[in-house]
Amino acid sequence: MGTKSRETIYGGSIRAAAERATEARKAADRLAVEAWNKRMLGFQGPAQPSPTLGDAIYAGFGYLEVKCLGCNTHQTVALDIVRRPKATPVHELERYIRCKDCSQMRGYPYRRSHLVALRATKITASDPPSTWWPGER
Repeated sequence: MGTKSRETIYGGSIRAAAERATEARKAADRLAVEAWNKRMLGFQGPAQPSPTLGDAIYAGFGYLEVKCLGCNTHQTVALDIVRRPKATPVHELERYIRCKDCSQMRGYPYRRSHLVALRATKITASDPPSTWWPGER
């Protein structure tokens, strides 16, 4: 009756495999977001398909940078407060985003904005907005 339990025999390898799978998923999500960012900045336009909201948040990119075409300002939107399912692709948010300043000035919702890139932090003086490639001034 001295047999070892299955937890003792296989438990460590199962936990290690699950940890490696989690790390691989996180790395894959991060690489997918970085590839989408490069396509967005390189081609200056809507790169489809885009990662989902859940993938972007899981990869550590919690903000979406948006450029308003009316007042030419860059703003960030926190992805964790967006009221959409986490399976929603990021490029589908473009039609819902509007500039608060332009909307107040015009008196109606002004929805002419472009997605720029996914970011890990908000736009600050030390972390300026993204620029289009090549050579936007």
